[in-house]
Formats: sequence, C-alpha cells, structure tokens
Amino acid sequence: MNKRTPLIESETELEKLVHRARKTDAVALDTEFVWERTYYPQLGLIQIALSDEDCSLIDPIAIKNLQPLGRLLSDRGVIKIFHDAPQDLAILQRATGATPQNIFDTRLAAGFSNLPATLSLVHLVKELLDITLSKEETRTNWLQRPLTVDQARYALDDVRYLRAVRVLLLTRIIGPKIKSWLQEELNLLNNPACYSGPPDNERYLKIRGNTHLDRQGLAILRNLTTWREGVARKLDRPRGHVIKDTVLVEIARLKPVTPIDLKQQAGLSEKATAKYGETLAAIVAATLTQPESTYPEPHQIIRLSKNDHSSMEQLNNLIALKCELLGIAPGLVGNVSELKRLVKTLNTTQKEEPEQLRQTDGWRKHFLEDFFRQNRKK
Repeated sequence: MNKRTPLIESETELEKLVHRARKTDAVALDTEFVWERTYYPQLGLIQIALSDEDCSLIDPIAIKNLQPLGRLLSDRGVIKIFHDAPQDLAILQRATGATPQNIFDTRLAAGFSNLPATLSLVHLVKELLDITLSKEETRTNWLQRPLTVDQARYALDDVRYLRAVRVLLLTRIIGPKIKSWLQEELNLLNNPACYSGPPDNERYLKIRGNTHLDRQGLAILRNLTTWREGVARKLDRPRGHVIKDTVLVEIARLKPVTPIDLKQQAGLSEKATAKYGETLAAIVAATLTQPESTYPEPHQIIRLSKNDHSSMEQLNNLIALKCELLGIAPGLVGNVSELKRLVKTLNTTQKEEPEQLRQTDGWRKHFLEDFFRQNRKK
C-alpha cells in the first residue's frame, strides 16, 4: 500500500506485535469480514490498537497461523476491548483456535453508563468524544488487496478510540454495585456458548413461521433444519443457498413424502429437488413415524390475565424508575417476552422464581428484589 498503514503480513511480525500487546493493560480489537456466499464469515482483516497512536492491521489472508493472536485473546491479564463483541469473538475463536477471555464490550457497557445499549460505534464515539467516524467503507470487499488509504483509515478508526471510550464509560457508571453488574454481564463473554449460536437441533426455533406449526410439523422442521445445517457447513455455503427457510416451513406444514410432492406442493426448486428431493422426502417420512413423545412442544403464546396485566404494569414502572435512577438501559433487564413470562409464572405458581429465567438470578434478581418481595406478600 503506497503511503498507507502497513499490514502485519507475517507470523514473525505478528509475534512481535502480540509480545508488545501482552505487556499492556488493554487492547482494542475489531474484525472486517465478508459473509455473502459462505457458511462461515470470511475473515479479511483484524484491527488492533495498543493506544490511539499505536494501531495495526493484521492480514489473516497472508498469515495462515494466527495462534500468536490466540495467545493474546486467551490471556486473562490483558483486557480485550470490542464494540458489540459476540460476532467478533466467534470469528476470532474459529480463526485462532483460542477462547477469548477478559472481554470489555463498549456497546454493552454503554447500557450501564446512562446510554442506550444499542448505540453503534459511530454514535458512541460521537457522543463521548465528539469525533465523527466515516461510514464510507461499510460495504467494502475486505478480501481484496491492496487495501486503499480510505479502507485502512476506516478500519483503524474502528479501534483507535475504543480504549478512551472504555475509560469514559466506566467514569459514567454510578457506583461500584453497577460496575459489578456490568462485570457479571461481561464475564458471560468468556464462555463461547454465549456467542456461538444455538445447537443444530435447536436452530429451527430461529426460523420465522415455526410458531404456526403443530407438534409434528415442528419435529419435521427440526429434523430438516438439522440436516440443512450439516450440509451448509460441509459445503461452506449459506443456509439459504441449500434450501430457503420458507421452503422448509412449507415442507413442515404440508408434510409431503415424495420428491414430486416436495416440488409441486412445497415449492422446492427443480435443481434442489434433483439434488436433495429423495433425502428430504425420507426425512419427512421418517419423522412421521417417530413417537409423538419425541415431538417438540409448540410455542405457547403468553396471555396475561387482568391480574397479570396489573403486575406487568407494576414491573415496568419499577424497571423504568430504577433504570433512570441507576443509569441502566431498561432493555438489559429483560425483553417484553421475558417479563411477561416472569409475571405469568409468579402469579400462577406463587412459588420460588423459576431458575430458567435470567431475571431470577444474578444482578437482575437483585435489581428486581422489590418486585419479588411485593409479589411474595400477595
């Protein structure tokens, strides 16, 4: 790159950079990738900042062995700062073979710092530092070389200010209790289960339209989705390039058991019918013979009674009041579905809170202790 920030393009250079990075208290990291025609994101660039002036670009295309970076990621003595960390963590774990530890997510931290927990990096940097970041390279092809001056500048700016942003966010948090709550959330990012996505046999729950299926249809969708996941992973192709979600749902709804019916009734393309028709028909037929006890339970719509609505209003008012007082984004306490389930469960059983809900454990339980205390008195 002429007059451009040089890429770290060799394992020797990477080793030297990681050696310096592991002597710091915190480093900022980000990734750029292309994810259009593959199952896994194609990693095109890794950005790292040891300070606002000491920023580097790592070329994962040129460096096939990223294990040195993995040693930095897994080093609990160095804080790794990301903005909206989960996707970057999943990509870097796969690229390096290491499990990232001691993560600080500035997007999450903003939610404990009297700011929305949904702010983009551009808006967060503008809010805290009054610096306007460029958006011009958001759709660039990060696999192409050489990188342009604008691409390099854009990529480096994604990490240049993260150390300063972290410091400013921490100064905005009200007291040690809230900081401990933030740390509790950040600690979850040490576990890949928090960002690696659902198991193959649960991915059907993410498909739009699954809530309209009966139990047998859900079982078919589950089995079809599990099969598709394996094929997409093996071919390294997007799931929708194998079979589209809408087609899987139609197959699960109509339950066709021959390739001809798959094509005529469920809208399976001629190419897909030729390639996968026999297999899909066999999956449907096999599922229809499974014992009913193996079928998933259908999605239960949470319907609130008059008493439940009263409790829901009380809960929402409490959350709004305490969040404003403590500087916490309300969405971090729970989404609407979770809060409805919490209210319904408490009002139905009048027993101890169900452990499967986030709101009955950790910092959220402490946050909602007044609500739980009032409900126990009823």
